[in-house]
Amino acid sequence: MRTQITERYQSLQPRIVASGTTAVERARAYGEMGGLLLAANYTDAAEAWYLHAASLAPDEARWPYYLGHVYMAKGDPTQAIAAFERARRLRPMDVATLVWLGKVYVDRGQPDSAEPLFAQALSIQPRMVAALFGLGRTALARRDYTRVVEYLEQVLSLDARASAAHYPLALAYRELGESTKADAHLRQRGTVEIGPPDPLMAEVRGLLRTAGAEEERGMRALENRDYKSAADHFRQGLELAPDNPSLQHKLGTALWQMGDTRGAIDAFEQTLRRAPNYAEAHYSLAVIAASNGRMTEATRHLTAAVKDEPSYVEARLLLGQILGGTGQYDQAAAQYRKVMEIDPRVPDARFGYAGALVGLRRFDEARAVLTEGARLFPDQSRFAEALARLPR
Repeated sequence: MRTQITERYQSLQPRIVASGTTAVERARAYGEMGGLLLAANYTDAAEAWYLHAASLAPDEARWPYYLGHVYMAKGDPTQAIAAFERARRLRPMDVATLVWLGKVYVDRGQPDSAEPLFAQALSIQPRMVAALFGLGRTALARRDYTRVVEYLEQVLSLDARASAAHYPLALAYRELGESTKADAHLRQRGTVEIGPPDPLMAEVRGLLRTAGAEEERGMRALENRDYKSAADHFRQGLELAPDNPSLQHKLGTALWQMGDTRGAIDAFEQTLRRAPNYAEAHYSLAVIAASNGRMTEATRHLTAAVKDEPSYVEARLLLGQILGGTGQYDQAAAQYRKVMEIDPRVPDARFGYAGALVGLRRFDEARAVLTEGARLFPDQSRFAEALARLPR
């Protein structure tokens, strides 16, 4: 990163000081340096370069737009609003500017200022998830819970990966008295950012070439199900950091999603050669082995995964499923009990534990577990259905 910043600075200096360079060209040079610094999260330094660019080219919207992102990153909503408002005056129909400006207003507790911005963005790009999410947040700030549900259910219908919508949706359903739906969304809450199409920020993110930057680009591609691009980014990251087990594992994940099973196995095994205790690589190899009927191999990898990471819920659940499926009910029950100790809100653990008890013919205990599961998870009919089939 330091090398790239130094080289960029040295290459830009002649353009900045040359007598024939126009103000717009000089602004572009300052802005390129600001972009590299912003991509590297050096926001204070980036701010200075962008301010120079904005003063040299006051009619160019990109410089106040980038300053808006700088101030958002610095946690300065007043400056962010001022910068995004300047960018909006220069490009009033730019949806990214409208959405980010609306977000800052909502975060600052000004839903009345935010709502028309999100509405305008939606009128320009109907069905835009980021604008709908913003409208949902403004409705929540106004305690208009019916509208919250309307907007955020649309968000999830358009993009099921928008996990950040689940928590405010849970709050709205709770206020509307629909506790079952509230609990279901609360269990699915996440933090995947819901942003607008943003070519200017994509341009900035593309400036920096480090292992961390390539990993971040690869993860965004994975989230968008662009597995080929994700694999390319992870490979580029590995060129810069060949001993990084996280990058190697993520490469295997992308290859698995592309259907390249052999390549995925090689990547996961390479991860373990570099980091023998990397639990996620054991889990991934177990998933592949189990999908091909190699249960002994899958069990070996899962046992290693939970040894290296005792709170690895997904690994324990799969291990319990395999053990139960091969008649090893005592061991399966132990895995499910451990998951319930780690997180009592996991319905699969309770249901699997009841199944293991049935396999052990401990029907009264299984009945108690299923009854409790039906009470805790009323939206899941499988508990009641299993109770009805249980021998007496």
